[in-house]
Amino acid sequence: MSNNSSVISVSPEIMSGTPVFTGTRVPIQTLLDYLTAGDSIDDFLDGFPTVTREQVITFLEEAGKQMISKVA
Repeated sequence: MSNNSSVISVSPEIMSGTPVFTGTRVPIQTLLDYLTAGDSIDDFLDGFPTVTREQVITFLEEAGKQMISKVA
């Protein structure tokens, strides 16, 4: 997954270069924190309405593909 995929954006002008969902100021790490804590995608989306379900699903699919390709 590149640093500037269709879902992830990295720019020094936005959140000091923290990877965020494109078009938002919501860090990718926040989604991971929610999921690690046992919260649902819906819980995350309720808290961060600027992120779309499509962005979350695309991110998770891309992350999964990257992990699989690293172990295959």
